[in-house]
Amino acid sequence: MTVSIWQADTPPVREVDFLVVGAGLIGCASAYFAAQAGRQVVITEAMDIALGASSRNAGFMISSVDAYYHHAIEKYGHDVTREIWDIAQRSQTLWQEFISRAGGTVTFQRIGSLLLAESEAEAADLAQAAEAMLKDGLNIIHHKTDPLNRGYYAAIEQPNDGAVQPFKLVHAICQQSGAEVVSNNELYRIEQTDDGEVFAYTRQFTFKAKQVLLCTNAYSPRFHNYFVGKVVPTRAQVLVTEPLEKPVLNTCGYSDYGYMYYRMTFDNRLLIGGGRKQNIPLENDTTEDRVTDPVQRVLNSYLKQHFPDVTAPVSRRWAGIMGFTPDNLPLVGFLPDMPDVGFAVGFTGHGLSLGAGTAERAVNMMLHGTHPGAVDAKRLG
Repeated sequence: MTVSIWQADTPPVREVDFLVVGAGLIGCASAYFAAQAGRQVVITEAMDIALGASSRNAGFMISSVDAYYHHAIEKYGHDVTREIWDIAQRSQTLWQEFISRAGGTVTFQRIGSLLLAESEAEAADLAQAAEAMLKDGLNIIHHKTDPLNRGYYAAIEQPNDGAVQPFKLVHAICQQSGAEVVSNNELYRIEQTDDGEVFAYTRQFTFKAKQVLLCTNAYSPRFHNYFVGKVVPTRAQVLVTEPLEKPVLNTCGYSDYGYMYYRMTFDNRLLIGGGRKQNIPLENDTTEDRVTDPVQRVLNSYLKQHFPDVTAPVSRRWAGIMGFTPDNLPLVGFLPDMPDVGFAVGFTGHGLSLGAGTAERAVNMMLHGTHPGAVDAKRLG
């Protein structure tokens, strides 16, 4: 991020123990783990708690890898695929613990999820994925026909998955962390001196921190060239209808290899997201979180095709910015020129699937020197 001469007056220096940059799902979860380890944590946030992609997603709390399971094994190898699945399982356990401690303030429904095939070819792929998942002992059900009776060809059901109110989840995690949050305080620059001092230059303060953890996801390339080409900001879009008289779904659904997704909200609206596959050049490498007509036309068409019984008008459309990595796995590590600045970024639209487990690994790496495993950023060089 660049800073004008008019903004460059030096703010006061503030010494902190453990500084987290970013108050989304990953940042607030990281703050919690660091505080549990006895660190005094401050979170700095450019906007406010959970106003980025953490509360602009569909709220799917599911276990998944980025690709169909057998394709993931081909791409990453069996050991890495299973480890990523374990991170997802660990994340769901941790999210549930946060929800339980929140005392009913975070809405969650265990309604399961369905990965649906939109063609015979995808159904054949889905059957191979189901076979590989069952071979690994994963808790799934393979439906050889469409369980929704909405024009799909087959499905994989994961009964333990569910839907959450993500904005309230992040707020609950932040509260449980006990961390101080400095909002509306964008980070301009970060550096570590030769004698090991870390300085984070923000609008309100110059933080002098013992350690810094960047949880800046799509916006990471603004702060260090290391992330250029490793984290690509990518726009996602959704729509929701006005409330319906009765729900038309009782699960979290996603299809077309995960490019389309849909659920009922807790106030009985139908939410549909996706449309990026047909508009990748438009939606790729942008931090502009506005909706675009081509993507929204895809969503409108999908609504008419698969939910023709829904006649309620669309009440809201919005966009959020995800951070994609070259291999679609998160990145955890230290900046190469700053040994006390760590990061947990690049969740490729799977922050709710992998976020808590990845944040836990990042904090353990920083505080205890443990290896982050399959999400180690060194795999990209």
